[in-house]
Amino acid sequence: MNDLMSVVDWSRAQFALTAMVHWLFVPLTIGLSFIVALMETMYFRTKLEKWKKLTKFWMLLFGINFACGVATGIILEFEFGTNWSNYSWFVGDIFGAPLAIEGIFAFFMESTFIAVMFFGWNKVSRGFHLAATWLTAFGVVLSALWILVANAWMQYPAGMEFDPDQMRNVMVNFSDVVFSPVAMNKFFHTVFSGWTLGGVFVVGVACFMLFRKSNREAALMSIKLGGWVGLIGLLLTMYTGDGSAVQVSRYQPMKLAAMEGLYNGQVGQGLIGIGVLNPSKTVDNQEDPMLFSVEIPYGLSVLANHDAKSFVPGINDLLDGYTIVDGNGDTVTDLSYTEKIARGKEAQEALARYHDATAAGDEQTRAEALQVLRDNYRYFGYGYFTEPSQGVPPVALTFYSFRIMVMGGGYLLLFFLAALFCAYKKQNWLDRRWIHWVGILTIPVVWIVSEAGWVVAEVGRQPWVIQDLMPARAAISAIQSSSVQITFWMFVVIFLGLLIADVSILCREISKASKKEILK
Repeated sequence: MNDLMSVVDWSRAQFALTAMVHWLFVPLTIGLSFIVALMETMYFRTKLEKWKKLTKFWMLLFGINFACGVATGIILEFEFGTNWSNYSWFVGDIFGAPLAIEGIFAFFMESTFIAVMFFGWNKVSRGFHLAATWLTAFGVVLSALWILVANAWMQYPAGMEFDPDQMRNVMVNFSDVVFSPVAMNKFFHTVFSGWTLGGVFVVGVACFMLFRKSNREAALMSIKLGGWVGLIGLLLTMYTGDGSAVQVSRYQPMKLAAMEGLYNGQVGQGLIGIGVLNPSKTVDNQEDPMLFSVEIPYGLSVLANHDAKSFVPGINDLLDGYTIVDGNGDTVTDLSYTEKIARGKEAQEALARYHDATAAGDEQTRAEALQVLRDNYRYFGYGYFTEPSQGVPPVALTFYSFRIMVMGGGYLLLFFLAALFCAYKKQNWLDRRWIHWVGILTIPVVWIVSEAGWVVAEVGRQPWVIQDLMPARAAISAIQSSSVQITFWMFVVIFLGLLIADVSILCREISKASKKEILK
């Protein structure tokens, strides 16, 4: 058992490392591809060479980032087969479909048109080249769609049915998988956050050029376009973030409770704006969960359900089960984790009886076991737990990551408004050194905010690999923990080298551009 848990922990660490490194490249690819397409559109409409030269500069930075993103993404997909083979068997028919579509269609679409985008200048017509640039940007977004559909399905499994004869889940409705509310909201939230990150990157690099006292016109053009893309992207990210909160409340209430450090919920639940968790608080003691907090009255009820009188359950409520009448007179109820564990074990035992009856040719017992399995299958994953507390995610990491994401988003809103104000109303302010430093330092800030969002999404749903159906301990491959540890440290070295190469190449190209006039 100890080695099993070690394999689980090291495999999770390896996957988290790969995913977070990959996510350093993905949102910038999404954002820059859109900004580059807009810049080339300006060139196509105005026929001004300065827009073409500016497009080429940002296109080069996009290409460097795109290549690194592809390298890390391939490794990420292979890990499902090497480290999570039980998961791949259990849901491969469903999870593999969007990944296959992404590889066959979206990735090849990107690869085809990115070649025209980079090498087609003066070889194809201006219209065809513009179309290739937009199709590359569309391919990037399409690629993200299928990856996010797969990820969203893990958090809200829909459009599938368990086949006891194959011992795996099979897809019964493709549209339910693709167009689930979680998948669509997650897709748009991710794309718009990519616009936000791309906008910050463009504004920040432009500030570096101003700091070096070069390319003022190019920097001003970039700040205006990048600022608008980033601002619009951020506002839409906030809108879809509100939708995400509603989805989490509905389908992953334990994640929402962890995001708030909420142990005992109530009708008209407040939202913690700023707070410090009590590190000694657990589900087994009665200590106050917060050392310090500033609460927004009714905030969490409004955020989760768009209703100030609604009930929001806490961790203890979910573990113990509850039946409560909320402020609107509606009865809200949920089973305890103890009952869910019992039903999960009943489903697993029914599955074993089903196979025994099938082997013995006992059709009546087989049919009875199948009915019990179907009645309790929604709790199948709880059967792997030995105690309810195993269903609680890491509260502190989820809580603080959520606040980094939200507070960082508020800062970015002010940042874009200030950048656009300077670009349009107070251009002389762009000569001030402290403004340059704000722009430059905001580049790492937006990445921290972006990574924090993924930590909330993925850590908050632990211990589930598939919500309610398969915890991480059941999804792992039968391998030695030492093998995972070796590859983990190998990946640390490889990814560190890749990051150093990516950052150094980007900085070199930006530095080269700052020593000459891009638009001449």
